[in-house]
Amino acid sequence: MILYGKKDCHLCEDAKAVLKELQGEFDFTIKELDIYEDDRLLERYQVMIPVVEIDGEEVDFGQISEHLIRNRLHQKNA
Repeated sequence: MILYGKKDCHLCEDAKAVLKELQGEFDFTIKELDIYEDDRLLERYQVMIPVVEIDGEEVDFGQISEHLIRNRLHQKNA
């Protein structure tokens, strides 16, 4: 799972907290990528962060929904 974000972003911290909570239910790792370290990512995600990507699919962005991510993880593990 990839979490696209940036430093000093409260929504990114909130998203990370949601993902860490879900790690108690599901087996996955979180790879954090700072969009300001890659011009391509910055161009793509600058107004969307945080963005959660699972298996190459952008699942949610902005205010991350625990319910939506949980449902996607259930589908993945089914």
